[in-house]
Amino acid sequence: MTAPTDATPATDAAAYDLTSNISPYLDLHMMFPLLEYIDSLISSGSISYNAMDVAQARLELLKPTHMVDYAMDIYREVHGENAQIPQEMEDQKAGVFKKLEELKDGQAAFEELCRNEEARANLVSSNQWNVQSITSNASFGITAETIDNYYKFAKFNFHCGDYQQGRDMIENYLSLFASPPKQRKEDGDDEDDELAGGDDNRNSSEEEKTGNPNMYYLTSVDTTLLQVLWGKLSCEILVEDWEEAAVALVAVKTAIESLASSSKLSPLDALHQRTWLLHWSLFVFWNDASGKGLESMVDLFTSEKYLQAITTHAPHLLRYLTAAVLLCKRRAAKKAGNNSNAEGRRLLRDLVKVMKQCEYSDPIVEFVEQLSVKFDFEAAQSQLALCEKVLSTDFFLCKQTELFMEEARVFVFENYCRIHHKIDLTTLGEKLAMDRNRAERWIVDLIRNALLDAKIDSEEGCVVMGTGSTSVYEKVMDRTKELTARSGGLVVNLRSYMNDVKRDKIRKERKAREEAEY
Repeated sequence: MTAPTDATPATDAAAYDLTSNISPYLDLHMMFPLLEYIDSLISSGSISYNAMDVAQARLELLKPTHMVDYAMDIYREVHGENAQIPQEMEDQKAGVFKKLEELKDGQAAFEELCRNEEARANLVSSNQWNVQSITSNASFGITAETIDNYYKFAKFNFHCGDYQQGRDMIENYLSLFASPPKQRKEDGDDEDDELAGGDDNRNSSEEEKTGNPNMYYLTSVDTTLLQVLWGKLSCEILVEDWEEAAVALVAVKTAIESLASSSKLSPLDALHQRTWLLHWSLFVFWNDASGKGLESMVDLFTSEKYLQAITTHAPHLLRYLTAAVLLCKRRAAKKAGNNSNAEGRRLLRDLVKVMKQCEYSDPIVEFVEQLSVKFDFEAAQSQLALCEKVLSTDFFLCKQTELFMEEARVFVFENYCRIHHKIDLTTLGEKLAMDRNRAERWIVDLIRNALLDAKIDSEEGCVVMGTGSTSVYEKVMDRTKELTARSGGLVVNLRSYMNDVKRDKIRKERKAREEAEY
């Protein structure tokens, strides 16, 4: 993709485009929505990329996939409607149909069993819905190769662009390795079980061990099943089922940490996996911005292992972490109750620490740094003007542009109020990029919604801030926040010291006995 060369307004937007930074960590199919969004920006004149360059990039991405018809359409878009389709593409199309039929025939027996709801329910209820039990039952005519072909067929459908079919098949495949909790029986059945004897019930409950609920109840995981979970997450993202995608995201994260903790993934491989997960999570979190998505994103991005991935492999993700913190800090403070801003301040303190570890900057990051670290309101104001352009041209952030600008103005106001008791409305309007009347209405709304401890002096045309004193509750919570962790560390150190003293005492007693014997 060719970057613009002329010094136009669109140049700035292209300079802050992160598509090339993000693309190495995405599945090829996930790139198509990003390129479509860039096409829309080109059409509106918001970015000065060349439309033919974008079409050529899309064509290159399609080559490894099986979406040959789509690739042919893009080829005509690049070379003209009457262009002759290369023989290579025609051969690829024929090969795709041939392979499709082979895989379809090779997995047909298991697909038929999956569709037989009665037979499947009986196998599930008798704990026989697993690879070993199904393949050992000759009446099904299903071998391990049949089940393997079923998974390959699911992947093939995915690469053909049939994400819904691929998702359904992956769900069936995963269920073979899962052990979900049994459904509760009816009251009458429970009474019969009690009459049958307590010993049988205890034996039954021991057999019914359930898998990990955070990982689709899988009883165990290896690197092969991890790839299947990645496929499940990819399908959920591409069909835009964000609720299920959030579940799949947790499953992949759980699998990665399980394999890393058991040394089945090397530390370097685990770091790479976490980096990929952070990038895929952008689709999930930024499409659930109205719910708990952003809070979950902040928690994930600031956790130790994932923060390491950001600082070493993906410092550009600081943009999304910064935007998320700014958007959810007031919400977090509101949840804390007691009109406390302690939680919001904690989020900002943690963000500033991350900023110091990342060699990355853009208007969004720079805006927060100018306010939180340097307290340079003029520089922050100039960066805020650029933020709107960056937000509107970012695939993940574009839907939050209006909300971000509102939160950014509140952030400017909060910081300005920390160093001023009385603020002129005209001056405040300049700081917030508003005229005096609009700034006054905005302040009134904040006061009315109990988001600001202040009053407006109409005669002097200024805002008079409240005392802003920190409550005793807030002070106590701030100072005791890490008390449990520090106490735990103290206990561990004390136990270690006592063990050392005990060993030293035993050593001295043994030495004294040896000397007495001689």
